[in-house]
Amino acid sequence: MGQAPDYVLDRPSADDLEQFFAVDADPRVWEHLPSGRMAEREEAEAILVRLDSQWELDGIGPWMVRRTSGGQILGRCGCSLRGVPGPGASRRGTGAFWNLGYRFRPEAQGQGSATAVSRDAIAAAANIDAGLPIVAYLLEHNTASEVVARKLGLELVHRAPDAGNPDPAAVRLVFADRELTPAQLDATLN
Repeated sequence: MGQAPDYVLDRPSADDLEQFFAVDADPRVWEHLPSGRMAEREEAEAILVRLDSQWELDGIGPWMVRRTSGGQILGRCGCSLRGVPGPGASRRGTGAFWNLGYRFRPEAQGQGSATAVSRDAIAAAANIDAGLPIVAYLLEHNTASEVVARKLGLELVHRAPDAGNPDPAAVRLVFADRELTPAQLDATLN
């Protein structure tokens, strides 16, 4: 698909299943949200199908990030369209936004991967629809993710309890590249 410096960015495929599952089943990856960890390969299969569908519908989605073509998956990173009521619905006048997400295996963390690939993802999303905000939401105690969001120029626009989180003390932070409409903010919280 595209390349960030020292990285190969591939659209997810069924061939990624084992490595994708290995990353998302690793408890170290889910230190900040243990309930998000995958336990079954079927979960990984379903997510890969969903990611493929996002690429088909929106022309973009998270990439699988590798150091070399065909190499080990370091993680995934990219923008996904969120807050749209359904296929074919208008992006304007809704709660639509680009959700920037990044998740990397621990061995690849702290090396600038999330920041570098996120910059490519933001540019790709802007090429499709620059009128939609870029949003990253995360848990407050995930300071590494907050650092990435701030490096990308995103600003804190909301802080509140993380509804539905098994940890009642969890706080969700919402970062964005601009002010969000009430519908967009609501979509980030649900």
